[in-house]
Amino acid sequence: MPAQRLHDAAPEWGIRPVPDDLRRFGGLDLAILWGDLSIGLLVLFSGTLLVPALGLPTALLAILVGSIVGSLPLALVGLAGARERVPGMVLFRPLLGLRGSYLPSAMNLIQLVGWSAFEFWAMARVADSISSDLFGIDAYGLWLVLVAAGCTALAWSGPVFVVRRWLERFGAWIIAAVAAWISFRVLTVGDLAALWHRPGSGGLPFWLAVDLVIAMPISWLPLVADFTRFAKSERRAAAATFWSYAAGNAWFYALGAMLVLAAGSGSDVLDLGTTIAASAGGAVVLLALLAGESDQAMANVYSSAVSIQNVFPGASPRRLIVAVGAIGLAVAAMLKGSAAYTFETFLFLIGAIFVPLFGVFLADWLVLRRGRIGEAALFENARSGFNPRALIPWAAGFALYQWCVPTGPSWWVDAVTKVLHSWLHLPVPLVPGYAAGASIPAFAGAFLLSLVVLRRQAPAEGQ
Repeated sequence: MPAQRLHDAAPEWGIRPVPDDLRRFGGLDLAILWGDLSIGLLVLFSGTLLVPALGLPTALLAILVGSIVGSLPLALVGLAGARERVPGMVLFRPLLGLRGSYLPSAMNLIQLVGWSAFEFWAMARVADSISSDLFGIDAYGLWLVLVAAGCTALAWSGPVFVVRRWLERFGAWIIAAVAAWISFRVLTVGDLAALWHRPGSGGLPFWLAVDLVIAMPISWLPLVADFTRFAKSERRAAAATFWSYAAGNAWFYALGAMLVLAAGSGSDVLDLGTTIAASAGGAVVLLALLAGESDQAMANVYSSAVSIQNVFPGASPRRLIVAVGAIGLAVAAMLKGSAAYTFETFLFLIGAIFVPLFGVFLADWLVLRRGRIGEAALFENARSGFNPRALIPWAAGFALYQWCVPTGPSWWVDAVTKVLHSWLHLPVPLVPGYAAGASIPAFAGAFLLSLVVLRRQAPAEGQ
């Protein structure tokens, strides 16, 4: 297939299995993609949430553990996407039923619009700060529109174009060089020996910090298959996804923590941008970092359209991309101030919903179906209704997460606490929950319960 046709077809390709002539991503392509998606402003921002509550050694350990634990299911779901050659939400059809797969599609759409809004908001705030400092122009609204339009245009171009024409030629190398320079400058600013021995201020248990780190790779679980379906090799897709994402996630979480401890940044995107500009070379460095952030928003907008196609297969992907970009812009316009608490709550909610969901999926696909579904089971023979049995372990995992760490808006947390403590006379939070976090118990509980509830003779490939 000619290169131009390849770039035109990829964004318009629907949800059917990707044909061989469009499976053009090699291991290096996916390593660059997921390495680049694992680093950015919001990952730095997430790293700032760990300190000074944790001391530096404890924070780094939480980052290492969370990056490895979170990237492993990411790689496995990426393997499923590469093997079945379909998007993430289509993979749920044999498990939940055709109509049942609409539920995770809707939830994924909500989280992706939320991510797009946070990306637009963060990029526009920092860009506005730069324009105010350099030119005395305060134009947050204009920057917000420009950022949203630019990221939506990248999503319109499709993943093959973005990886081959933007990331591999310019974007990935720019962001890597800038990130390396920022890291060098931050490491030379502070007294590392003093920082290493400074105790944490408390208030964030170790395993809850791990949950905050896990939440970032987990947020990509519903869309990793949207990209690995274009892979040439299943194994290389899984390996590239795991190693590149785990390394980038650990790097930028640690860098975010160091920006607070060594450079004095606050837990706010604007403070973060100001600190980077002051310690690493000014606005030019920060602008380069913003350019590297665009691919993350692109991925969120693109995969939002793909999730909608699971429900409406005939819809035009490019029209959906424009619609999602507009909705993300509207939501971003409503975000006020630093939004740090909103963002932290958002991360925990992602974990509560998607950690047990993918525990159920991996138990079904990896164990019960032995890692193979087949096109017929995904489309022609997919049950048209709803499989309520699959909801049991998902709901149980969600409940276990909430028992360990009640998460959400204040009214929801109050309701969960009242039900567990006042009505059921259960401790809130569950004491072992703080000892082991919430993500690992919720995933393990949903996975193991699925093996019992869903145990059946899985349909063979092609049946």
